[in-house]
Amino acid sequence: MDISKNDLRLPLVSVIIPAYNAETFIEKTILSVLSQTYNNIEVLVVDDGSRDRTAEIIQTFAQNDHRIILLQQSNAGVAAARNLAIEKAQGEYIAAIDADDIWYPQNLEKQVQCMLKSEPSVGVVYSWSVDINEADLLTGGFYNSTIEGEVYTALIYKYFIGNASSSLIRRVCFNKVGGYNCQLKAENAQGCEDWDLHLRIAEYYQFKVVPEFLVGYRQIDSSMSCNYTAMAKSHSLIMADVRQRHPEIISRIYNWSSSNFHIYLAVKSHRNNNHQSTLFWLSQAFKEDLAMTVLRHNLYLLTIESILKLLARSLVPKLLPKPDGEKQLKQTSNSNNSGMTIGDIEQRMSVHKLLPSQVYERIRFKSLCNSSF
Repeated sequence: MDISKNDLRLPLVSVIIPAYNAETFIEKTILSVLSQTYNNIEVLVVDDGSRDRTAEIIQTFAQNDHRIILLQQSNAGVAAARNLAIEKAQGEYIAAIDADDIWYPQNLEKQVQCMLKSEPSVGVVYSWSVDINEADLLTGGFYNSTIEGEVYTALIYKYFIGNASSSLIRRVCFNKVGGYNCQLKAENAQGCEDWDLHLRIAEYYQFKVVPEFLVGYRQIDSSMSCNYTAMAKSHSLIMADVRQRHPEIISRIYNWSSSNFHIYLAVKSHRNNNHQSTLFWLSQAFKEDLAMTVLRHNLYLLTIESILKLLARSLVPKLLPKPDGEKQLKQTSNSNNSGMTIGDIEQRMSVHKLLPSQVYERIRFKSLCNSSF
């Protein structure tokens, strides 16, 4: 059976999209969902108290396509928005996508195909993703894990799925473990809600991967994921909960996880030209996991570049005015407009897996899960 055809005998997939002040990208996101080769979908978009044209844009789509459902609530955060969509969803599978990300056309088709071929013990199928900028251009970053099966301890170490827009989840998983954690927002600790959910699912279900780049993960300065302190707190609270519930898991995994996450925050800080923050998170990573941190090539690159830029900033008089926000955004876009392709990303993959840190990380992963990669 060709599941790309509009066959209503195939499982209904409920696509859930939380949207807060998302007018800039929500149209692109919805269009990418409607362009999926897998057609048996419903699309529940939750306007989380937006103050811009988000609801208006969604409503326009809903008037022209019966599969789109607009839900609205007072601003309560991404977890609450996703939970509302899940509560209203009718599908056998749930697929979340953030309001600034995009799916490439075969994402759902490939994921559903993988799920249909899997045992009921598989609760999550995830795809590979590539980083994109505000113009949908590839910036060079990617997530290409091949971890499958029993993944719980490996998932403690690293959120190898990469982002909230890359996984298809069986509805029964939510019945088993509940929805997204709204308490994180209450504690000013947003940013890792999807990691927390996948950890809870991994306690009971296996994971499988579609090893193809099918998701565009947008990286922009204005995204919520730039609140590094809140993200660090979110990670800390999640790991504390896991540690309390699973005292049998060796303690050094949490140090590895913390260090790896701090490297991630350092890279994000560097992309946003926050050099003091970059150095801070690198120092935190160094404290938690010396062996892995010193093997990372980006430790040295980020440290040297951040120090040089901080020195230049303090030594050079401010003779020229800083560019305004619009000019900065344009400069960022131009710097990424290099015509990079998926082929270029695949070449980067080949080089990346030979780096000492990646070789060492694969050894770690092999000791933490049953999959072979």
